[in-house]
Amino acid sequence: MVKASRIHLVLGDQLSHSLSALADVEPENSLVLMAEVMSEATYVKHHKKKIAFLFSAMRHFAEDLREKGLTVRYVTLDDPENTQSLKGELVRALAEIGATSVVVTECGEWRLADEMWGWEAALGVPVEIREDDRFLCSIEDFREWRKGRKQLRMEYFYRDMRRRHRVLLEGEEPVGGKWNFDAENRKPPAEGLKGPNRISHRKDAITKSVLALVEERFAGHMGSLDSFHFAVTADQAEMELQQFIDEILPNFGDYQDAMVKGEPYLYHSLVSSYINAGLLMPIDVIRRAEAAWFEGRAPLNAVEGFIRQILGWREYVRGIYWTEMPEYAALNHLVATRPLPQMYWTAKTDMACMKGAVGDTIEHAYSHHIQRLMVTGNFAMLAGINPAEVCEWYLAVYSDAYEWVELPNTLGMALYGDGGIMASKPYAASGKYIDRMSNFCGGCRYDPKLTTGPKACPFNALYWDFLDRNTEKLARNPRLSNMYATWRRMDPFKQDAIRKHAAQVLETLNTI
Repeated sequence: MVKASRIHLVLGDQLSHSLSALADVEPENSLVLMAEVMSEATYVKHHKKKIAFLFSAMRHFAEDLREKGLTVRYVTLDDPENTQSLKGELVRALAEIGATSVVVTECGEWRLADEMWGWEAALGVPVEIREDDRFLCSIEDFREWRKGRKQLRMEYFYRDMRRRHRVLLEGEEPVGGKWNFDAENRKPPAEGLKGPNRISHRKDAITKSVLALVEERFAGHMGSLDSFHFAVTADQAEMELQQFIDEILPNFGDYQDAMVKGEPYLYHSLVSSYINAGLLMPIDVIRRAEAAWFEGRAPLNAVEGFIRQILGWREYVRGIYWTEMPEYAALNHLVATRPLPQMYWTAKTDMACMKGAVGDTIEHAYSHHIQRLMVTGNFAMLAGINPAEVCEWYLAVYSDAYEWVELPNTLGMALYGDGGIMASKPYAASGKYIDRMSNFCGGCRYDPKLTTGPKACPFNALYWDFLDRNTEKLARNPRLSNMYATWRRMDPFKQDAIRKHAAQVLETLNTI
């Protein structure tokens, strides 16, 4: 029987050899514990591809650790002795190997952190919870940054992070003379725009075994495993990053907001799942993109826009999450209560944009950030869908989703449910935005130019109705002043027709 004095617990999104929990692991005195447990796989109804990606990546990481000479206790989901909870597996391991302490890196979700803070008392041994130093801004540093600020804005945080980590700087100034090139990154899709072919990794015996397990145990979850293509090792994730930097990054900036039917990826990186699971390190990804600019291999608007997503948004939303929780999850500033429509699970709708975005999600456990924000998120906000249900959906269906990153992006950015902590205004848009930034509308039964009538795009009436019913909370927002002025200038009969059509749309959400 294996004996060790200390257990080093590694969670499913901590697949990094530089993990703080592994910093002082001793081959002769330490046991690395990893476990696939139902409590983590089913606290929301995760997409099949998300579960398969993480289980396969975990098993491959365990093999890497064994090859380095470490002792690894890996508990598979179908192990008959599996207690199906992390605490249960710690209890079982402590009893069997006689360890006297536990080391773990801080987790990414409040529900698990709240449990972990009680482990020491429950297990009867010291439990050391270490900082996750893979992030570039600690939670304490973020708390310090936000002190005394009346409003939190990512742009100012991002500039400070650029200075702190010396990214895209010439002396103390930003390269190109500006901190942000977002205004250059909003090109609509050119006719015939297609993204490049992506790497699809060969499935080895470990991945095939995981796919069979997931198909058997999670048959009722969203998605199919037929086209599973994920990187499940650091080397495979590196291949995808290299392809992005070499072939895709140069066009990322121009078309990062574009949406094209049948093109779920376009010029997006697809590395968020790998960064969030630990297969890629964020600072390494940032440095690789930065080098592409300095070496003349990618334009600045693309490189800066990509880096901003990682060094800015990723770190910022994590800071918001941990400094606002647990109260944050219960916020519902706009008092939205309508249940989530079935089309979010089935993609059965005549709205081409929603059908496309949800269809991509079902097929790939992925849709890019504009589809998430301006299609599925925008529609949920305009329709007044209960934020808790929307947030649970986003957490369940995307392979890169963990609550620390999902909740602020969904509740704060997509739904304005936090009342402006994350965003300075609601990201509300009518069908005209989707028509401008996509090719969905041309083949849709609904017309983005019409606001009322049987062929009117549902987004249009819902947009004006959203502003109207939230006048008390939104009309004083200076960024919405033009829209409210337009609404007030409308003929009262037209306003009434819009309200009636919006009510009809809301009554038929599951059949539109």
